[in-house]
Amino acid sequence: MTARPVVVGVDGSPSSTAAAEHAAAVAAGRGAPLLLVHGYLHPRGYGSAPLEPYHAFPPPPPAHGDVMLSDLAGSLRKTHPDLEVSHKQILGGGAATLVDESRGADLVVVGCRGHGTLAGLLLGSVSSQVVAHARCPVLVVRPAEAGPPASSPVAVGVDGSPASTSALAHAVAEAARRGVVLRVLYAAGKDDDADSTQVEHVLTGAVETALAAQPDLEIDSEILRHADPAAALVDASKDAAVMVVGSRGRGGFTGLLLGSVSQALVHHAHCPVLVIPPQAS
Repeated sequence: MTARPVVVGVDGSPSSTAAAEHAAAVAAGRGAPLLLVHGYLHPRGYGSAPLEPYHAFPPPPPAHGDVMLSDLAGSLRKTHPDLEVSHKQILGGGAATLVDESRGADLVVVGCRGHGTLAGLLLGSVSSQVVAHARCPVLVVRPAEAGPPASSPVAVGVDGSPASTSALAHAVAEAARRGVVLRVLYAAGKDDDADSTQVEHVLTGAVETALAAQPDLEIDSEILRHADPAAALVDASKDAAVMVVGSRGRGGFTGLLLGSVSQALVHHAHCPVLVIPPQAS
């Protein structure tokens, strides 16, 4: 059975190039093929919907897109000689194209410039839309120089919800694959001690679940007391190789609500963020 590919969105920007380089390393580590995808738009309309009805056929892929993809694929093959790299252009917007490709992918990788203000959570960005609607895990990557070293721990946020349970399973597999420590984190209210017993119960249960799956895995656990759970996890991401979180993955406008933990991490974390949708196995 052919392994599902690691899919990465490429548009020629520095952030997408960094994402492609990271995706190549991830694919090589997983023994999976890498697929570079570039979504292009119709010159007279958006996506595949031309403005004039007599435009019966979609436009061909732009030549500059093929050159960009071929050059990048060649560079990645030099870095990872054993990696199977392919590429294609698809008529459609970047986010819609990647969401569609996610149905047959093991992982989708996207680049994100990151922002220091509320502007970083503007609705409509490619990373936000892909995280909200993808059918497989999504890895959001910062520029190559921004993150901690790959030997740093894999961190995962848990809260006892089904979404965090799924995130924990993927984080355990990721930490085992990398051979690094797993940090299990529960972000709780800073001044609320009433739920301490429940928090400890959830955290202990998460550690036991992780050890049952990987008995030899080194695990650290910690309760992060903070008024804002998202801010606590963003701060914890400074020392992580990757931060893993679950997503409710709701369709429509609510899937992009400002302030959600996954959306805040996507735009503000100091390391790559792996978001696990409920559909991911």
